[in-house]
Amino acid sequence: MANEVFVMINPIWSGLIISGIIISFFTGNFQILTNTIIQTTHDCIDLCISLLGPMALWLGIMEIIKTAGLTNKMSEKIRPITKIIFPELKNFADAREAITVNLTANLLGMGNAATPLGIKAMEELQKINPKKSEATPAMCTLLILNTTGITFFPATMIALRSSAGSTRPAAIMITTFLATIISSISGLIIDRIFRYNRYRSYNE
Repeated sequence: MANEVFVMINPIWSGLIISGIIISFFTGNFQILTNTIIQTTHDCIDLCISLLGPMALWLGIMEIIKTAGLTNKMSEKIRPITKIIFPELKNFADAREAITVNLTANLLGMGNAATPLGIKAMEELQKINPKKSEATPAMCTLLILNTTGITFFPATMIALRSSAGSTRPAAIMITTFLATIISSISGLIIDRIFRYNRYRSYNE
């Protein structure tokens, strides 16, 4: 499934890049584009270097939390919630477990781990998908939860704030948690509103 996504996205990015180069050439802004590309790559390298220290620190803390078993404990706590959100998966333990681990990683702000875990969860859902060319209701719900993602410990944002010189990089934890709760609840409400029609059209 991941390969199919890349096949769909690559032409879009290629088209945007090629059209940007063509337009800049005919509008006389090609030199500006060249300078921007050079400056942007330079800025990216500077950003990556500045993030090495903070990211290493927070990822190390996340690894300690994972080794200490907190991730597994949190997975056990949210497992009953996933049963409510994904009632159609009550007979598919592997898919439900993959979703639980993915949501736990998002909750802990483990972005590097959450992405492959989200892909893994989608792959498990695809295995039980009777219509391989269409997204199931569970897939749509999982996408919403990954987009709105409740985050208790936003490690990446804390690292960015720290690299930018913030004296209180972790001050955003409470506001981030509240904002992601509101966005997730709103997303699930909208999902429930459309879920009936989606189920009806999906099963026809």
